[in-house]
Amino acid sequence: MLTIHTADEGGAVAVEGARIAGVGTLAEIQDRFPGARVRSWPGVLGPARIHEGPLPDAPSPRERIHAVLKTGATAVLAEHVDSPELRAAADRNGVEILAGPRPTAVVDGDRADLAVFDKAGTCIATVCAGRLLHRLR
Repeated sequence: MLTIHTADEGGAVAVEGARIAGVGTLAEIQDRFPGARVRSWPGVLGPARIHEGPLPDAPSPRERIHAVLKTGATAVLAEHVDSPELRAAADRNGVEILAGPRPTAVVDGDRADLAVFDKAGTCIATVCAGRLLHRLR
């Protein structure tokens, strides 16, 4: 299924499966992918973040990973994934475990990791490998 994500500011991104199928204005993307489902978000749409510090404390590994997703991050640094249970929770949710930081971008063909932030910097939505895993509203 193809979904178009768009926001008040930031254009539109077509997502098919776990990959970005197209990037552009909403009109351009709708012309390229007629009939696709459109998800409109208030705020700014852009690449998801990389969580570079220790993972938030929470009662379970699943909740620790969800806390990262709530910040707009879809990747964590390996040095902070300190147990097999935490690694398994990251894997189940598609959260990448990275050896080190890397640039983030929204590019055709890349993994569909997106985040939407409101004017206050609060994450409204996180798309991880094409799946909407966090939605504030």
